[in-house]
Amino acid sequence: MTGRRGGSPRNAITGSAPHRVYSVVVFVVLASLDNVAIGLVPPLVSPISRNLGSSESGIGLVTAVSFLVTALAGVFWAYRGDRSNRKPLLMIGTLLWAAGLAGTALADGWVAFFAAQLVASLGLGAVGSVGYSVVTDLISPRRRGLVMSLWGLSQGVGTLAGTLLGGVLGGADWRRPFWLLAGVGVAATLAYLFTYDIRRGQSEPELARVFEAGGDYSYRIGRDDLPAILRRRSNVWLVLQGLTAQVTFGSLVWLPRLLQSKAEAQGYPEATAILIGSLFAILFQLGGVLSIVGGLVGDRLQRRTLRGRALVAATGILAGVPLYVLLFYAPLRIDAPTDAGGAMVARAVLASIVTEPAMALTFLTALVALALTSANSPNWFALIADVNPPEHRATVYSAGNLVNGVGRAAGNGLVGVVFRSLSTALPPPGNYATGLALFQLFFVPTALMYYLASRTSPGDITAVRRLLAERAEPSRQPAPESSSL
Repeated sequence: MTGRRGGSPRNAITGSAPHRVYSVVVFVVLASLDNVAIGLVPPLVSPISRNLGSSESGIGLVTAVSFLVTALAGVFWAYRGDRSNRKPLLMIGTLLWAAGLAGTALADGWVAFFAAQLVASLGLGAVGSVGYSVVTDLISPRRRGLVMSLWGLSQGVGTLAGTLLGGVLGGADWRRPFWLLAGVGVAATLAYLFTYDIRRGQSEPELARVFEAGGDYSYRIGRDDLPAILRRRSNVWLVLQGLTAQVTFGSLVWLPRLLQSKAEAQGYPEATAILIGSLFAILFQLGGVLSIVGGLVGDRLQRRTLRGRALVAATGILAGVPLYVLLFYAPLRIDAPTDAGGAMVARAVLASIVTEPAMALTFLTALVALALTSANSPNWFALIADVNPPEHRATVYSAGNLVNGVGRAAGNGLVGVVFRSLSTALPPPGNYATGLALFQLFFVPTALMYYLASRTSPGDITAVRRLLAERAEPSRQPAPESSSL
């Protein structure tokens, strides 16, 4: 099976079941590690800004720009990944972000910190976009929601791990977590050397007989495919929804800062307050684990109607808004001396969830809010794969990530301006709570665009299935001139 830009088919690469499992584990772990890197800075804004002689908003600007650079770099990496061997790209990207984190730990001023974070961002762009393409080639369409929820969950766990790593290791010395993660990145690159080379399109039922016969799917994206990608209406809505969604998600990166401010208002010193804020943020975000439920519900409803995944995402996004607002204004109560050590603080945080009724209710609210909005992630991942042929997926995913990056950078950067503006009338933590609540409004147009995607996706999914079936039958389309729909 050949295509205009695909070259000659490669020999099928076989691997044992343990080899494939190992490969999946490596890809999932790497998906979490890049989010650990992203999550390191926010809980350490105060000590980093003080040590480098910068303002907190200056460090926030670096984080916002880093999100955008990661998204821009992802477009380049994804296009290359849709045309060539993906494993070397993933290895190069991982080494780049590891080098950037090491440079961050060595930074002695704002400019050096900024430059190092940009290097890390260039590498991080490869892991998400190219890694997504690889993972979709492992997943049957019937189970895409479930498996993509695990992919997305690994990224969420990575963000939580970054918050925890920053709060626990970085409270006394903010450079330590960056050194640690840089070393892990180097080790992960070595792990890539032994992964199974997953073939493009091998999970598609329409292409099963091609691979069973020892063939290959050799279609590759070309520049003249880009207009067809843009004309696919589901792609438009799935990409654009990320602009408004990520404005809100970008603002939520500052949740640990809100919780830190609440702890400082109770008299805890900064280092202790950072730890308290980080620990509570991790507990409150455990609802993200329930994205698996969102993926399962999306899979089940998608088998009944091709509108299913988009409708699940729209409902979850909209239903989570009032619960987030309640979370921001909920009280934070912890029974620990202001001079308590890290272990005592951790015990007090965990105990408060059980012994303080207000904290128990706050915890439950956070779990449900995160569970609802987390239904967005696996269904978005799965829809991108459903409405695009294999050689387009990384590119469309990266376009979505680019728009996500713009929204996330805007949310992360603008929320700091809103905090400062509100502080004249609302002293901390009131300004943080009100600012985060206002940014929830951006979820409303997000839900609307998912609804619009639910109307266009059935036709796009059917068209992709028909195209792949035609390509699996050489007698019907022996030498196509384009990979466009």
